[in-house]
Amino acid sequence: MRRWTVLPAALVLAATTALPAAAAGFVEPATRCQIGWGSPAEGRSTGQAPELRGIRSGEHPCFDRLVFEAPGSSPANPVGYHVRYTDALLQDASGHPLPVRGSAVLEVIVDAPAYDRQTMAPTIPARSGQPLPGVDLTGYRTFQDTVFGASHEGRTQIGLGLHTRLPYRILQLDNRLVIDVAHTANGTEQG
Repeated sequence: MRRWTVLPAALVLAATTALPAAAAGFVEPATRCQIGWGSPAEGRSTGQAPELRGIRSGEHPCFDRLVFEAPGSSPANPVGYHVRYTDALLQDASGHPLPVRGSAVLEVIVDAPAYDRQTMAPTIPARSGQPLPGVDLTGYRTFQDTVFGASHEGRTQIGLGLHTRLPYRILQLDNRLVIDVAHTANGTEQG
């Protein structure tokens, strides 16, 4: 005759969650990312875009994201851009080389100024050749560096340092232009 011992639920839960998944013999499957993007030079010109009011970054399971905040923009009133891989970031207008950490450099030119058109006061407190203020890439899988190039004549240039050349996509959403760069070339992430 077998005897069963009834354990409190909290004790059972603690016993089953205390071991990491690998120790329990479970291996999390790889995440399948539906990345069908490419990495050709891409661009779109538009009329006068609103000023940039911020640049921020974000991490996602399948890609890293850089967001250019341009209030008043939308898919119907998009922000123009020119994005391409380059061997070196050359400052817009002067042609001076700007160092960017990473094995690959994605040059991003946004057809929106980082200054107020009326007062010429900066809307983003960035300096040429310096990392973007407030953008912390610690722990990112793809992004390694951001460097502010220049902002003049209604255009803003950014150098995005990457781990390697990877597929990217560009999205125009309400009030922002978004650049996503995949974590891997084939779209499979390790769990």
